[in-house]
Formats: sequence, C-alpha cells, structure tokens
Amino acid sequence: MLRYTLMRLGIFAGCLLVVWGAVYSGIFPRGFGDSNGLWILLLALVVSAPISWVALRKERDRASMHVVGRVDRMKANLEANRSQEDTADDTARAQSQPS
Repeated sequence: MLRYTLMRLGIFAGCLLVVWGAVYSGIFPRGFGDSNGLWILLLALVVSAPISWVALRKERDRASMHVVGRVDRMKANLEANRSQEDTADDTARAQSQPS
C-alpha cells in the first residue's frame, strides 16, 4: 500500500513540475490574480489522476489484494474470538447451574 502511495505521489510531483513549467512558459494559461499556485496544483491533480489510473493499474490491484487479505484475516480472528467467548460463556453457565 505504501508503494502505491509513493508511486502516486511521484506521478503527481512529475505532473506538478511539467504543469508549472507549462504555465510559466505560457503554454497553459495563468490563474487569476494570486490564485496561480492553486491553479497549478489543481491542474497537476487533474492531469495526474488519469495517468495514475492507467499506469498504476497492476500496483493498485496488488494493493487491493493486500487489503482484502488483511480484512479477511481480521474477520477470521474476530470470528475465532467470538466463538471462544461463546464457548467460555457456555462453560461458565453449565458450571454455575445446580446439578
């Protein structure tokens, strides 16, 4: 998951540099007034999103499988704890009832 996040940030940083250069060279329009920095960030985000979607498909699937595996393990542990508590509760009730 960390690998995917770092790769995504790397693509965003690359797009940010390209967009910054394109805005200051006049290829892309500048923002209004003092909003130029925000305009560059927004434009870099819009450009990097589809690039990340296509370029990181395999890494995203790998991260998704990792998350699914962790969720399945947590569900199994929760179910094991729940059944263990039920068994302990049943045992305690059986011992507390008079014969």
